[in-house]
Amino acid sequence: MIYTVTLNPALDYFMNYEELALGEVNRTGKTQISAGGKGIMESRMLSLVGAKSKALGFLGGFSGQYIKDFLNENQIDSDFTEIEDLTRINVKLKSQENETSLDAAGPKLQESEINHFLEKFDHLKEDDIVVFAGTIPKSLGEDFYERLIAKVQKQKATFVMDVDGQKLLDSLPAHPLLIKPNREELEAIFETSFKNNEQIIPYGQKLLEMGAQNVIVSMAGDGALLFTNEKVYFAQGIKGELKNSIGAGDSTVAGFLAEYSQSKDPLLAFRQAIACGTSKAFSDDMPSRAFLEEIYKKVNISEVK
Repeated sequence: MIYTVTLNPALDYFMNYEELALGEVNRTGKTQISAGGKGIMESRMLSLVGAKSKALGFLGGFSGQYIKDFLNENQIDSDFTEIEDLTRINVKLKSQENETSLDAAGPKLQESEINHFLEKFDHLKEDDIVVFAGTIPKSLGEDFYERLIAKVQKQKATFVMDVDGQKLLDSLPAHPLLIKPNREELEAIFETSFKNNEQIIPYGQKLLEMGAQNVIVSMAGDGALLFTNEKVYFAQGIKGELKNSIGAGDSTVAGFLAEYSQSKDPLLAFRQAIACGTSKAFSDDMPSRAFLEEIYKKVNISEVK
């Protein structure tokens, strides 16, 4: 079983504008409400490609109930811990030129709620994969991911780290199955900048040396690199109309896990990852299965070294 963990889920409110001007009244032509949070997005993509998953995290209030109902309606299994506080609401603004995300802070969690959530990890099995995704509410403390990783390791299960910055680095000694920094996140981690793909390669390999089992570095329309202990692969960017980049990275992780959990082949998993991430970026919300398969046929991967 694949478990996705979203500690700080959100109700995402999308608003689309022809033009967006700060300090003025802007009237939207199109709005959409969706269940948000990196792990939730990963569960949605896993469901689309036919992989079973269970979404974990904290939900509370009317916004939390909306997310729970949304997942139920889409036949996505979940086991969220109910909380007294309200699940946050994020506003996503999109104009012809820019995408802007206004993200709220996370809820305040009670100790009893946290303990109830932690108990769920006592039932993991060796073949389970747990995906830790996104930010942490302040009330959980900065070391909460480390606590969760320790519980996963105690059960001899596997974990994936879909976070950025120091929390990503802190997880590497525990050997995550996969990490997926984008180019900008990689530059921030190593305090450098890249002018071409060749300059990225030593840093992707450095993340392997630091403990990651597989590394995907995404570069938006310029493609992506996969680093394994044996090889480095490059997936060319696929041309198409960018409609909604939010969730594309999460979908990339989900695509990788959907295939890897079955075949244990990182190259096949990389192909599925690129198809899922790209088709998501080219769709207003989730892609259709037919469109995903169309994009899959266009994935072009070559060995770099």
